[in-house]
Amino acid sequence: MRRRPFIVSSLAGWPALANAADGSRGQGSGPGRKTLHLAIASPETTFDPPQTNSDSNTNIVLSQILEAPLSFDYLARPVALVTATAAAMPNVSADGRVFTVQIQPGIFFADDPAFKGKKRELVAQDYVYAIKRFYDPRWNSADLYLFESLKLPGLSELRAKALKDRKPFDYDAEVEGAKALDRYTLRIALGVGDPRFIYLLATPANTGAVAREVVEFYGDEIGAHPVGTGAFRLKSWRRASRIELERSPHFRKVQYTGTPAAEPLAQHIAQHLLGKTLPLADAVVIDVVEEDQPRWLSFLNGTYHWLSVPGNFRALAAPGGQIAPYLTKRGVRLQTSLQPDMTMNFFYMAHPLVGGYTPEKVALRRAIGLAFDGDGFVQHVMGGFGVRAQSTIPPFTSGYDAAYKSEMSEFSPARAKALLDLYGYVDKNGDGWREQPDGSPLVLVMSTQSSQRDRRTNEIWRRSMDAVGLKMTFDTSTWPELLKKSRAGTLMMWGYSWAAGSPDGGFFLGIAYGPNASESNDPRFMLPAFDRLFEQQRALPDGPERNAVMRQAKDLLVAYMPFKVHLHNVALDVVQPWTQGYWRHPFMRDTWRFADPGNRVE
Repeated sequence: MRRRPFIVSSLAGWPALANAADGSRGQGSGPGRKTLHLAIASPETTFDPPQTNSDSNTNIVLSQILEAPLSFDYLARPVALVTATAAAMPNVSADGRVFTVQIQPGIFFADDPAFKGKKRELVAQDYVYAIKRFYDPRWNSADLYLFESLKLPGLSELRAKALKDRKPFDYDAEVEGAKALDRYTLRIALGVGDPRFIYLLATPANTGAVAREVVEFYGDEIGAHPVGTGAFRLKSWRRASRIELERSPHFRKVQYTGTPAAEPLAQHIAQHLLGKTLPLADAVVIDVVEEDQPRWLSFLNGTYHWLSVPGNFRALAAPGGQIAPYLTKRGVRLQTSLQPDMTMNFFYMAHPLVGGYTPEKVALRRAIGLAFDGDGFVQHVMGGFGVRAQSTIPPFTSGYDAAYKSEMSEFSPARAKALLDLYGYVDKNGDGWREQPDGSPLVLVMSTQSSQRDRRTNEIWRRSMDAVGLKMTFDTSTWPELLKKSRAGTLMMWGYSWAAGSPDGGFFLGIAYGPNASESNDPRFMLPAFDRLFEQQRALPDGPERNAVMRQAKDLLVAYMPFKVHLHNVALDVVQPWTQGYWRHPFMRDTWRFADPGNRVE
């Protein structure tokens, strides 16, 4: 699961941006060389897994470079796990707490100076080392909660010892939580049951293999030098501007051997992939293009291979949900898909104005939520495409219930005003704005980015709050800086999207789990009753009993409102006729190796 900016497009559907200056226009950047050119809507952070802060842009790039033991079948629906570097699916103990994975021999890392001219084979210890790095205080990982909450035996103790002694983390200490039994056998033991832990073994940005000598060679600069066993390796990087990948010469021979869904597109892609060695592209060039208009106009000019249509241009691309005739004439294809994601704003629960658990503080957050024009947000920011959310849990994940209805989606300025009046948030000095019950000023501060898309969202917020007498101002910063501020607990309100990385909806309750505070739990919501429900559902297998517990947890989040969840995105992808192999996967991130840039026919 990954954070991403308050945007329309999922990073799994990044537009493919060609460099008009090199004349390639979708055909590659050299003789016989196929290059995918991509654009992302916000800057990356760092290419070191423990330090990414769950940033979606960064982690998708990392997923092309690093490999986890497992992956997903690209074309299977319903989704299915498959092996990546593992020789077979993991052996799981009877109690579901011990996972033993055999790693394929003969897999090699990409060349790097850290290896001193020698080929470096992937071994089980590389996965042990990668997991241990999340516990190392040196890296101060915001994603530590993914492992810490599972109580892997011995690892938390190693971290605590490093902190207490103020000495380097002891990577050589053998622990039961993550252990190499021999050169190719990895064993991971959990301290608590989690029937869905196996999905974490299919997330390269969290369990991708990392070589210890690479980290030690680059030290604090490791974020600029990711080295993995994946299909691509990093060639060059200009921060917040351009990222270039190239095919890794040591990548083993891999072909698609999955079971495609019955949909015609899946069958067509499977036929196209038949007998071909992956990756199909020789290089990938990713530009940071924060504004929607340049990306859209470049697509119209034939620059992009595919584009996840920005909200402001959705009505132009697909009026009434159908592809526009002028695009059809060009041979452009449209893919529309409901996404396993959710877009929200959160309230920092330790903030003296919007935080707290007393009735008047809860009432203020609920009133803000009721006053927000969610329908206007869908229409004017999302281009009319999106499903209003009833809870934090998105479609296609466990715990999602299409029949579940709540106040989360309600837009009622009248109810908002009544709540504010009832709890004493009234205009006491006659200036037209409500004050706090004690008469002190009430000014809401929403953190935001500077793009046109964010400005449209801010205008809806401003108009909605004005309508109920609440004054709101905006604090503008960059995406990486906002991530840092959120983790430091210096924001009052902020908003972005969470995208599912697996079919486990429990993650979307974990963003309110107390022990995850300062990590995935940005609002720092801490409610013992909720924490007990979260822990209970985590240990249960999927089914009616777990769903019932998850519903109780959802009810508490609606009642206390640490999040105002707006919608689940409906993605619109437009694909150029010369592009082959693109099909949006709901969870898989390591998909670029299946994309064929093709040849443009003038």
